[in-house]
Amino acid sequence: MAAFLLVPALHSAPVSAADDVPPAKIDLSRAPNQRAYDASDPELRAAANALQKALNARTVEEEERLWTELINDYQDLKADWVPDIVGRALGNRGNSRTRQNKLEAALKDFNAAILLCPWAVDPVLNRGVVLEGMRRWEEAIADYQAVLAASPNDPSAWNNLGNPNAALGRWDVAEKCFGKAASLAPEFAFAAGNHALALFQLGKTDEAVRQMRSLLRRYPDFDDMRAALALALWEIGKLGDAETNWGRVDDVRYKDGKWLLNERHWPPRLLKDLEAFKGIRAV
Repeated sequence: MAAFLLVPALHSAPVSAADDVPPAKIDLSRAPNQRAYDASDPELRAAANALQKALNARTVEEEERLWTELINDYQDLKADWVPDIVGRALGNRGNSRTRQNKLEAALKDFNAAILLCPWAVDPVLNRGVVLEGMRRWEEAIADYQAVLAASPNDPSAWNNLGNPNAALGRWDVAEKCFGKAASLAPEFAFAAGNHALALFQLGKTDEAVRQMRSLLRRYPDFDDMRAALALALWEIGKLGDAETNWGRVDDVRYKDGKWLLNERHWPPRLLKDLEAFKGIRAV
C-alpha cells in the first residue's frame, strides 16, 4: 500500500536520455525450456545456489551485492541457462536498487534484463515503476502497455498503467485502468483504493464514498482510504464523520499536501479539500 541500456549493461558507457529506454516487446514464445538444462552441470547448480542466497539476503544492501557477484561470475559463461539466470539476477538487482532509490542504476539493470530475457514480463513492469519514479510518464505507459500486450489480465500492470495517466491528468483513463485491476484482483486493495480516488476526482462522489467505506470495512487500517474518506465526507457536509475518520489516520504524511501531490499523486479535488479542511481546523 503503491512506481533499462545496451547489452551488456554492466559495461556500457552512459547514453543520452533519449536512448536509454529501448522499447520493450515481450515475446512469451521465446521463454527457455528449463527442463532442457543439464541438471548435472556444476556451474548451473552453483549459480542456482547463488540465486537462492541472494533471495534470502537480510538487507537490501547485501542483496544488491550478492546479485552483483552472481552477474559478474556468470555473465560471460557460454551455456544455455546463462541468459535466464543472469537476466533474473539483473532484474532482481534492479529491484534492490529501486528500493534504495538508485533509479538510474536500476534503469540500466532492467534494460539489460529485458534484452537478455525478451520473454520476461517482470523487468518491463518494474522498469515502468522506475520510469514513474523519474516522472517519465509516457515511457512508463509504454512499458505497462507492453506488459498488457503479452499478459492482458495482469492486475499490477493495469493498476500501474493508471498511475502515470492520473499524473498526466487523464483521470477518465486512470479510472478505467484502476477499475480493471480491481475487478481482476478483488483482494488488491490499493487498486480498489486508486479506483475510488479516480471516481471521486471524476465527480462520482457517492460511488467513491461507498467504495472507500467498503474497503475500510475490510482493511480498517488503510490510511490512504481513511484520509480520503474523511475529506470526501467533509466536502459533502458530514463534518462529524469526517472528523472521526481523520482522527483515525495514523500516517502523518496524509497531512502533507506536497507529499500527497508529488509522491502519492492524489487527485486535485482531494488536495483542494485537504487544504481547505486544514485551514478550517486551524482557526
